[in-house]
This record gives sequence, C-alpha cells and structure tokens, in this order.
Amino acid sequence: MTDGIAKRSPSSWRPARRWCAGVAALLLVAALVPPVSVWAGRDEYAEALRFSIFAIVVPAMIVIGAPWGLVGPLARRTGALAEGRRRHPELVRSIAFLVADLVVVVAWRTPTLVDAVSRRRWLALGEAASLVVAGVGLWLELVESPPMAPRSPRPRRVVLAALAMWTLWTLAYIEAMAQSPWYQGFHHVAGTGLSAASDRQVSAVVVWAMAALAFMPVIFWNLVQWLRSEDDPDDELYRLLREERRRSTGVLESAGDPTTAPPETSL
Repeated sequence: MTDGIAKRSPSSWRPARRWCAGVAALLLVAALVPPVSVWAGRDEYAEALRFSIFAIVVPAMIVIGAPWGLVGPLARRTGALAEGRRRHPELVRSIAFLVADLVVVVAWRTPTLVDAVSRRRWLALGEAASLVVAGVGLWLELVESPPMAPRSPRPRRVVLAALAMWTLWTLAYIEAMAQSPWYQGFHHVAGTGLSAASDRQVSAVVVWAMAALAFMPVIFWNLVQWLRSEDDPDDELYRLLREERRRSTGVLESAGDPTTAPPETSL
C-alpha cells in the first residue's frame, strides 16, 4: 500500500507544482517593474521585500514547481543532471552550493550594492539573476524537484536549511540593531511615512519572516520524516534483508553458479 501511495504522489502533486513555477515567474516580473521597483528605490522595507522575493521566494517556488520537463531539450539535460547527482552525493558538493548562495546573498545586502541598486534601478536585473540562480542551486539540495532529488540525507538537509536561515536572520539582526542608517540611498522626511529607524526595523522583520516561512517547513518536515524513519521497525528489517541479499550475491559470484554441477573426474 505504501508503495502505491508513493507512486501516485508525483502525479497528484504535478498540477500544484506547475502553479508554483508559474507564480514564481509572475513574482519575479512584478518585483522588477513598477510599482514595486519604485517602492524598492524609495523605502528600505520595500527593498527588503524585493530582495526576499529574489533570494528566497522565487528560487524555492521554481524548484518546488519543477518546470524542467516543459521543454524537450531541457528535460533531457535535466535527466542527465539528475543521474549525475545520484552518482555524486558527496557532502562537499552540497556545501559548495550553500556557500555560493550565502556569498551572493550577503553581497547583495552590503550597503555598497543596496545603495547602487537604489540609484540605478537597472542593476536589479543583475541582482535578480544572481540571487535566483544561486538560490535554485541551494534549494535543489533541500527539496525534491522531479526528476532531481536532494543529494543529501534528511539530517544533512536540516543543517543546510538551518545555516541558510540563520545567515539571513543574522543579516536582519545586524541591520535592525545598527545605531545609524546602514544604507544611505533611502531618504526619510520627518513627519512623512516611516522614520529611518522604523523603516530599518520593518525591513529586518521582513527578511526575518520570509526566511522563517521558507526554511522552517523544510527543517521540520525533514526532521519529522527522519525521526519517523528511525522509529519504524520495518526499516531495520529492510536493511537486514538488503545486507543478506548482498552477502548472498557475493557468495554466488565468488563460488560460481551452484546450479552447475562440477565436472566429473575419471579414475
């Protein structure tokens, strides 16, 4: 029964996955054009929201949406990539994708680049492209995106997701606790809109909340599934059966086929 449910799950989830991919594309376009682009150049919290869309929301929804099979050549290339990921499940590869994503994320939260984007809105295209590409690489290590699956076991996925979330939380905390405006590209007029301190604190809350909403489900889902598999007595039985089968196969290969009678010897 469990095998039947597992086999039906991908097809039952396919429509929802396609919706995720479509919504991701719409959010990406909406974040790059007015009015969001205008708001992001004026208010720090709006810029933080757009950054979160680029760095967290869009990559996660693209990977969950798994749009790889929509184009024939892309589907074939994705199949080869999925096979390569299965052959190379090394931890160092997962860490490399995590580090690459965090480097890009931290870079685009530095005052130099944030102020540059607020003055030159066309730089948002580079911000979106780099954050989405790096984010997709990370999220492929965290969730399934048929035909690609995470190369890491569930405990490792928990750690990767937690590190990514904590990095974003640290950036938000540093920004909120700053004694002076961290970014100089946003101008506040007394009595109009949010003050500089309030704008900074709201932007920190936005980044903190978006990171929590994205990574917390991944952390808890993988943790629960891992603990459930550890408590399942059938898993130990299946493991013993696999080991017995491997030992039997090794004996047959070393001793030859037992169904073949040994050659008769003449006296």
